[in-house]
Amino acid sequence: MRVDLNADVGESFGAFTIGNDAALMASITSANIAAGFHAGDPSVLRATVRLARANGVAIGAHPGFPDLAGFGRREMRITAQEAEDLVLYQIAAVAGMAAAEGAALQHVKAHGALFNMAARDPGLAAAVARAVASYDRSLIVFAPPGSAMADAAAGLGLRVAREGFADRAYEADGQLVSRQKPDAVVHDTPAVVGRAVGLVTDRAVTALDGSRLRLECDTICVHGDTPGSDRLAAAIRAALEASGVAVKSVGAP
Repeated sequence: MRVDLNADVGESFGAFTIGNDAALMASITSANIAAGFHAGDPSVLRATVRLARANGVAIGAHPGFPDLAGFGRREMRITAQEAEDLVLYQIAAVAGMAAAEGAALQHVKAHGALFNMAARDPGLAAAVARAVASYDRSLIVFAPPGSAMADAAAGLGLRVAREGFADRAYEADGQLVSRQKPDAVVHDTPAVVGRAVGLVTDRAVTALDGSRLRLECDTICVHGDTPGSDRLAAAIRAALEASGVAVKSVGAP
């Protein structure tokens, strides 16, 4: 039994520091690096690529809506062509920085509102998948299990890594609870750790209404902007390994 442990990183920009990427890299196996649209900037992007490479962490592009003020968590109405182009642009930015540092991309994971909208909107999901496929068909797409995004990527012959969230609440239908609701984020560390282990070993998580939700997950996400995310990731990894789970990047043999 194995699982990937990923985190959203590279989200600082200018004078603003978000998260503790250096400490996170000690525990995660895949890094979703912001490309400057929802967070990050060119210097942060390159430094984060270097950090991931130095720690043996697989590198992924983390494209989001062009919304620094809203951290990419506000829904935007754009055309399918606009979505395809903005995702392709951001993949190329991260891939270019990675190449300059002697590294390559492993995966692509949409961020925030783009991730959630593509999970349920087949047209938007198809646009994101086309962007990935047009750049490099060997890239792995991170997507919620059973989502429109997973279907669109698989339909283009792309490999899909099904992603679970230990620190986010789920609706009974498998959708993440909207961040507009007070119970959207799970803050209790033991509860988050227990949910992470359960997602891997039991392939299930308790939904917000108390029902048991079956989820097949290849990778578990830790949000880098969560206070104490580095300690949380370390606790999750330790608990997974104690449960006999090998923690490896999805692209590792």
